[in-house]
Amino acid sequence: MCGAYLAVRRMLDWRIPVAVLLSAALVTWAFHAFDASRYPAPLFMLLSGGLMLGAVFMATDMVGSPVTPLGVWIYGALIGAVTILIRLFGALPEGVMYAILLGNAATPLIESVTQPRVYGTRGATVKQRASKP
Repeated sequence: MCGAYLAVRRMLDWRIPVAVLLSAALVTWAFHAFDASRYPAPLFMLLSGGLMLGAVFMATDMVGSPVTPLGVWIYGALIGAVTILIRLFGALPEGVMYAILLGNAATPLIESVTQPRVYGTRGATVKQRASKP
């Protein structure tokens, strides 16, 4: 409820928690569909540990998250998928913190890939055009 309040007040980008939880559910569902006796159900993975807390309050930090709309979805999907992979195959029972750190480290790369092209330029980027005399 607090996350919904912050999203309504525009204190956080609602797409980040949605992308984290959706990608975590999809990755968990894929593993659970492959072998249900070995891998837990998606609902269990979503409601256990600190995934909700990390998705709503930690991943939405304005300093470490991307700004572009596509970059926000990629960032959230990366965090959700890495969290589940760490939980299933890592030596740690909880991987949200490490997934968020990895997502924060990947933010500059995500921003550079998803940055929209400046109107009026063809193939050159803004940096290349600025460096020409």
